[in-house]
Amino acid sequence: MALFTKDRSFYRDMIRLAIPISLQSLITFLVNFADNLMIGSLGDYAISGVYMGNQIQTVLQLFVGAIDAAMLIMAAQYWGNKDVLSVKKIAAVGLRLAVVVGLILTVFVRLFPAFTLSLLTPDTKVIQEGVSYLNYVALSYIFFCISQLLVSSMRAVENAKVGMYIALVTLCTNVFLNWVLIFGHLGFPAMGVAGAGLATLISRIIEALAILLYVTRVDQKLKMTIKEMLTLSDRLLVKDFFKYGLPVVGGNMIWAVNMLANSAIMGRLSAEAITAASTTNMLDNLITLWVFGLSAAVGIITGKTVGAGQFEKMKEYAKTTQIIFLLVGVVSSGIIFLIKDPFLSLYDISDGARAVGRQFMTVLIISNLGRSYQATCLGGLVKAGGDTSFVFKNDTIFVLFVVIPSAVIASMLNAPAWVVFSCLKCDQILKCFVAVVKINSFNWMKKLVRENKEETA
Repeated sequence: MALFTKDRSFYRDMIRLAIPISLQSLITFLVNFADNLMIGSLGDYAISGVYMGNQIQTVLQLFVGAIDAAMLIMAAQYWGNKDVLSVKKIAAVGLRLAVVVGLILTVFVRLFPAFTLSLLTPDTKVIQEGVSYLNYVALSYIFFCISQLLVSSMRAVENAKVGMYIALVTLCTNVFLNWVLIFGHLGFPAMGVAGAGLATLISRIIEALAILLYVTRVDQKLKMTIKEMLTLSDRLLVKDFFKYGLPVVGGNMIWAVNMLANSAIMGRLSAEAITAASTTNMLDNLITLWVFGLSAAVGIITGKTVGAGQFEKMKEYAKTTQIIFLLVGVVSSGIIFLIKDPFLSLYDISDGARAVGRQFMTVLIISNLGRSYQATCLGGLVKAGGDTSFVFKNDTIFVLFVVIPSAVIASMLNAPAWVVFSCLKCDQILKCFVAVVKINSFNWMKKLVRENKEETA
């Protein structure tokens, strides 16, 4: 079998889907980067407080991302099988479930903001800044859930551009409101960290309203109504949703545990290390935008191809995908090496935080090589191909028995911050040995659609 498929439609579809998805992710990143950069001028405690506050948002993203992924995996296969009604039912179930998750987290964080942050860091000054931010941002969680699931429902039917346009509106709104509310322009008081939180809340509301309007008034593929979002369901499809979705939810719960453990472990280091982690992760997120944009595009193609039962074609695609992501990893690590110092110079941080940041970025150069191959291929091929339980089991083993224990031990031994950071990233390389065997066994291609439409009536 050739390493590169001769099917030009694969490359065409991958680029057609990856560009808007990557641009949407870039714009979403820029929203967070604007917060991070503007808050950076207020000092280490302010930027650390916002960083810790955003870890709660990251946990929500992991939970909603699991629902999102489960919905997208199933919906893409039904779309490949040309069953539009089932796609609408799956999207409606996923949307309602995500809103419930967002509501629960909103209530908890609003009632116990200081307690929530104290789980991540004992530094009272960092907690104080984080609470000011969370008091507003927590109210945005439900709107975030609505936006994510509706954008994903559009991706499932190969309409990836709308998410990019909606994200662009959010970026412009957020940057403008940050300028007004953080620093006190146009007659508004300077709110500092709280202003960044309020700007995010208003931006999320506008984002949710914009995508809701598009899906109900403009979209011509699903043509979903608000009534359908609230009522459409199907007993067997819901059963399938949980059957294939629970491993995805479980996998993201493991990553939520991993993220919280990461924050808790780093949060017990110095304020300089926390600040370095915040700035380093911003560059890390920026570099991986196009990588995971490509992976998401491959996932949509995989779901559609497997759903249509074209398994031999999928094997060709899988070989090509692996080569592409190996090359992507080399390029991404090279970019981190070239821009790490200019990137750090954008922040008004202490010399100590800058020095630790350079060490962290050296770790990223190495870990990114592994992640660009294994994480993207396991997500875009294995998980999207229907074998959702394997990725969950793999992540569970590495997170609970390798990553967290090694980082805790390093922290207890008072190892340098970069050693602790390396332990938190070590799985990105180790998983490659598992991924290469699993992907090339091709036993992950599972058709999830019910062929008899009466079964989903």
